[in-house]
Amino acid sequence: MNKHYHNRTKMVHGGTRRSQYGEVSEALFMTQGYIYETAENAETRFLESRDDDFIYSRYGNPTVAMFEDRMALLEGAEDCFATASGMAAVNGALVSCLKAGDHVVASRALFGSCLYILEEILPRFGVEVTFVNGLDLAAWECAFKSNTKVCFFESISNPNLELVDIPKVVEIAHSHGALVIVDNVFTTPVFSKAFEFGVDVVVYSATKHIDGQGRALGGVILGKKEFIRKKVEPYMKHTGGAMSPFNAWVMLKGLETIELRVKAQAKSALKISQILEKSPHIKKVIYPGLPSSKQHNLANEIISGYGTVITFEFVKGKAAAFKFLNKLEIVIISNNLGDAKSIATHPATTTHQRLTEKQKDDLQISEGLIRLSVGLEDTDDLINDVSSALRTL
Repeated sequence: MNKHYHNRTKMVHGGTRRSQYGEVSEALFMTQGYIYETAENAETRFLESRDDDFIYSRYGNPTVAMFEDRMALLEGAEDCFATASGMAAVNGALVSCLKAGDHVVASRALFGSCLYILEEILPRFGVEVTFVNGLDLAAWECAFKSNTKVCFFESISNPNLELVDIPKVVEIAHSHGALVIVDNVFTTPVFSKAFEFGVDVVVYSATKHIDGQGRALGGVILGKKEFIRKKVEPYMKHTGGAMSPFNAWVMLKGLETIELRVKAQAKSALKISQILEKSPHIKKVIYPGLPSSKQHNLANEIISGYGTVITFEFVKGKAAAFKFLNKLEIVIISNNLGDAKSIATHPATTTHQRLTEKQKDDLQISEGLIRLSVGLEDTDDLINDVSSALRTL
């Protein structure tokens, strides 16, 4: 596809593989295996598999390949591998390029499951991990060692929306010869500039904005072709973390509207954050689109939009947070984000509940903290719903 087309065009047509029937909508190839015309053909395909030669759907599938190609077009990456979930993508990106004796430097502000991999899984296999304050460039510089192989962080952290200065951290990491892997979920593929700033590998939970309608699990790992095919693919296909064809088809349908959805959600999020900022019941509102945000200028430099998630903290803690949540009518209580439906989450008791109190304090995940993922409902209806719940306090 012409690389100069805009993303909205690429997301409708990119990567399409049509069968002999010439279908308009992408075909769903629900098969685990493929037939070879001769034994010699089977031998050749296993020895010299080409881009459109499929041998087993854990290794590759036409529907999954269409999704991978379309994601690479959207993100501006050389290649992509689709995974069974977002955490399969994080795990695959890290483990495929690490071995015993290696060292990882990571931001401390991470999603609970990402922390589990870095704190619990990798050290079991002899990988040392150093956590730093992702906002402190001096801390990043001091943390690297001669055996540091990977630098890992969330471009916008979960749940407190801290923005890492991507260009400067990339410069530090590359000066030490480390690979930079970024979890880009909160930034969304629509607002991402990660590869422009030299990031080596980007991972997404496709479960979030890429599907965008709460239907299916999925993830992607994006990077240079050599990394994806020589490191990621062998690890993923032999350990079973590949995406199912049906989920890939769902994600393809999601990509057709991702730019329209995410931009509409971000527009609503800004308006809602401005309403929340005026409430006397709320101690602080975190949203990079607010001029009052300490990271507003950095956001304007490193992302092309402010995202769909707002985080805010109640003055009176958990009691006020729970009362607010229970009074919402349109916004639902759940633990996903990036959905067409607006979703409110209490991180301290759900997504980050396994953390110790000290860890929660270090990450500023208080009992009064709420994460609001703004959906596609009418903006005025959402504002009225949030305002009504606030009035009950």
